[in-house]
Amino acid sequence: MKTKQHPFMYIIGAGFAGKALAQEIRQKGILGQVEAFLDDDPEKIGTSIGGIPVLGPIAKVETFLREIPAEEAIIAIPGARQKDLLRIYWTLKRADFRKIRLLPQISQIVEGDAHLIQTRDIDPRDLLARDPVLIPLKESLEYLKGSRVLITGAGGSIGSELARQLLSGGTQRIYLLDHDENSIYEIEKELKLLQEEGIGKNAVIVPVIGELLDQEFVTFILRRLKADVIFHCAAYKHVPMLEQNPVEAIKNNVFGTRNIVRSAAETKCRRFVFISTDKAVDPYSVYGAGKKIAERIVLEGNGPDTEYMVVRFGNVLGSRGSIVPLFEKQIQKGGPVTITHPDCRRFFMTIPEAASLVLKAGGVGQGGTLYILDMGEPVSIRELAEQMIRFYGFEPEMEIPITTIGLRPGEKIDERLWSVDEIPEETGFSGILKIKSNGAKPLDSEKLLQELLPICFFTSQNKEVYRNRRELRRVLRRAVPSLEEKDDEPKY
Repeated sequence: MKTKQHPFMYIIGAGFAGKALAQEIRQKGILGQVEAFLDDDPEKIGTSIGGIPVLGPIAKVETFLREIPAEEAIIAIPGARQKDLLRIYWTLKRADFRKIRLLPQISQIVEGDAHLIQTRDIDPRDLLARDPVLIPLKESLEYLKGSRVLITGAGGSIGSELARQLLSGGTQRIYLLDHDENSIYEIEKELKLLQEEGIGKNAVIVPVIGELLDQEFVTFILRRLKADVIFHCAAYKHVPMLEQNPVEAIKNNVFGTRNIVRSAAETKCRRFVFISTDKAVDPYSVYGAGKKIAERIVLEGNGPDTEYMVVRFGNVLGSRGSIVPLFEKQIQKGGPVTITHPDCRRFFMTIPEAASLVLKAGGVGQGGTLYILDMGEPVSIRELAEQMIRFYGFEPEMEIPITTIGLRPGEKIDERLWSVDEIPEETGFSGILKIKSNGAKPLDSEKLLQELLPICFFTSQNKEVYRNRRELRRVLRRAVPSLEEKDDEPKY
């Protein structure tokens, strides 16, 4: 057997992506040796590519391994349907490959350009999602070619994925803005590595550490950077945590949004895309209420120089602090896996799919419009837990118990993507709907901000309400009646 540094490997899929990976592995020499392609296409089976045999069907991999041993497998079928990916994974798992890697879905690969650095170890989120909407990335990013794009919250799950996909789309400059130094360090380092491998090597990547609550800084930096398009992803997001810190939730998510909306208009940024959440629909939590208010601030900002739009969607699989990483840790320690309610359901899509649809919506969308991403059917959280337990080779309940702990503060059993006051309409673009108001009275955001201001920021004239949680909830509930009423809310 070869050493760990020079493994024998199979590439699953003899299409453009598999060929590109095999060629790169051969050219570099030190990455290993491709022993065979595996494919289900009868026209490819029995042929060879660059001297490497194409074997098949994939279901017979254990038979082929007896003749041509290998330690690793790379699944290079970026357009695979979810059920096919699941079948291939379990076939390879039973064949006892030491390592199974995956090339990302097609939306991340431009014009057949696939690279080994894009592969990663396969994990549950790759197998749990529905079939993604496939977006031709090059076509979707045409409106950003040669542009300067700013991403707020660029170190987060959606922000960092937007940056990866923008790197491939001809964007001239990518500005990575966040107040978390370490997350920006990590995504900048990753993007630089991708560039070293030939992905978006001409794009200029600029890390920016700063705070959106500093209005002067935001205007100053937008003037300096001359951003054409802004994707505003920055937000505090953990619902139970924000129920414990409600004033900070509103301060950061509402006033941070207000600041960058104002600065974008002042600096004549061309397009502004705000990332929202299903929790803004009839919000029950402070987080959801803040997002609903922020949606209104963004849509009201639409003007002749800057087109402002909102893209709302549900949960993404594997985001930081989400349920999938939590379940992983619970399974790895032997359980129990905890769910909040047996009937709890959530919308899910993968991070790459969400980012691709956001980029698409940003190009085809019209200013002053709220868009929602088609999330398919909501997923039972209990079923999600059971699937993840099986992914790690255990049997639910028999080996890893599942326990119900009750809904956490601010949580609902079900989430929806639009309220009774909103009507979804087709846009003509797969996976993207737009929302039309059904006559609901809009929020008076300016008046509301004036009431929230002294609660979130100290003023000598109103110092008695500064950081007062009860006053915050009272003000919010007048504007957002669906917000949970808490008789036992502490004052501070």
